[in-house]
Amino acid sequence: MRSSGPAWGQAVLFDGEIQITFDINQSDFLEDAANALQEVGLLGKAPKGVGFTHAILNPPYRKINTNSSARKLLRQVGLETSNLYAGFMWLSAQLLSSNGQLVSINPRSFCNGPYFLPFRKKFFSEMELERVHVFNRRDAVFSKDAILQENLILSARRSRTKKSFVALSHSDGTLGSTVRTRNVPCERIIVPSDANQMLHFSLDESDDVVRLRMEEMPALLEELGLRVSTGRVVDFRARSFLRDNPEKGTVPLIYPMHFNGGGVHWPCPDSKKANALVASQETQDLLVANGVYVLVKRFTAKEERKRIVATVFSPKGELVNFDSIGFENHLNYFYARTKPLDDALAWGLAIYLNSTLVDSYFRQFSGHTQVNATDLRNLRYPTLKQLRSLSRSMKTRTFDQSAVDRSVAATL
Repeated sequence: MRSSGPAWGQAVLFDGEIQITFDINQSDFLEDAANALQEVGLLGKAPKGVGFTHAILNPPYRKINTNSSARKLLRQVGLETSNLYAGFMWLSAQLLSSNGQLVSINPRSFCNGPYFLPFRKKFFSEMELERVHVFNRRDAVFSKDAILQENLILSARRSRTKKSFVALSHSDGTLGSTVRTRNVPCERIIVPSDANQMLHFSLDESDDVVRLRMEEMPALLEELGLRVSTGRVVDFRARSFLRDNPEKGTVPLIYPMHFNGGGVHWPCPDSKKANALVASQETQDLLVANGVYVLVKRFTAKEERKRIVATVFSPKGELVNFDSIGFENHLNYFYARTKPLDDALAWGLAIYLNSTLVDSYFRQFSGHTQVNATDLRNLRYPTLKQLRSLSRSMKTRTFDQSAVDRSVAATL
C-alpha cells in the first residue's frame, strides 16, 4: 500500500537505448486514487494525475473487512468488493485515459462467484478485454515466496467497444515453459446473456468439447425442481450450542470431516470439530428435516485432485433417530424445493457432480478452491430420468472415478 525509497529517480534500460524518469509516490494508492476520482466528479474535468496511458499492476491480495477504511473508500467511488486487488484494478482502470491499457497479474478468484460480481460488471463495462494468460500451476509463479495461488495476467483497454476475439494463452509458469496461444471469441469468455458475468477459459480443443457437452445438458437446477444452499450452521457463531458428542437434546451436526468412503459417517469420536448441535428455539432455523441430501464440500484442499467433491447423506445407523439435522457452513446441500431427495435421485446427482466432465468444466471458470452454491446453481444438469438412470448404472455405492466416468459417458 505504501512504497519506500527515493521520491524520484532515473533508470537506463536495454543497454542505454531507453532512458526513463520516474517518481515514487509515498502515499496510500486507494486514498489518492479515490480522492482524484471524486475531484473529477466535482469539477467535471480530470485533475492532475488522472488520464494515464498505461497501468502495470501486481496488486496486493488481501481481503478487506466490511467496515474497513479501504472498503469505505472504494464505496465512495462506486465499487463494492471484498479484496484489495479488485480495488486496485478498478481504480487503475478509472485513472486511465480513453484507450489506455491496463496489465495486471492477480488471482483468478474474480472470474466467478457472487463476491466479485459487482467488480466484474463495472470493470468489463468500461474495459475491453484483449489478452489473458493463465498459469496452469499454482506453485510456480510465486514459488520463491511459497505461495500457492492460481494466477493469471490480464490485459485490457479503456474502451466500451468489445473485441471480436481475445488472445488466450497458458503455460506452467516455470522458466522456459511452453506458451500455447489461441484466439477465442470474446463472447465465449464472457457470455453476454450471463447475468453473473463469469469468465470462462477454454484453453484448448479438449476444453471446447467439455464445454459443449455441458452446455448441451438439458436443464438448470431450478427447472428440475431442485435447489442447493450453503449449510446454515456457522460454528463460531453457534459456539455455545456446539457439543463434542451427541447427548440428550442435541441433533447431528455434519461437517466435511464426516465424509468417508463415499458416504457420511457420524459421529467422529475424538475429532477436533463438534458432532452435535443443541436443538432449541435459538437453533431451530439452523436445522433441516432429516432425510436424503447430496452434500458438496465448499472448500477443497489445494493439493486435492478434484474441486467438486460430492457425497450422499442418507440417514442410517444412529442417524435415523433424529427428526432434524444440521449442516455446517463449509458444506453445500442439494434438496427438493420443500423436502429432501429420494435415494435414486440423490445418488445419480452425486455421481454426475463427481464426474471428470463436471470437474473439468468447473475449472474453466473457477480458479480457486471454493465451490459456491451460486456456481452449482448455474451448472446445467441431466434430466431427472437421466439422473436416476445414473444411479442404477452404478452397481456399487462408491465414487470410484473410473466407474463414475464410465457411467456418465454411457448414460448421458
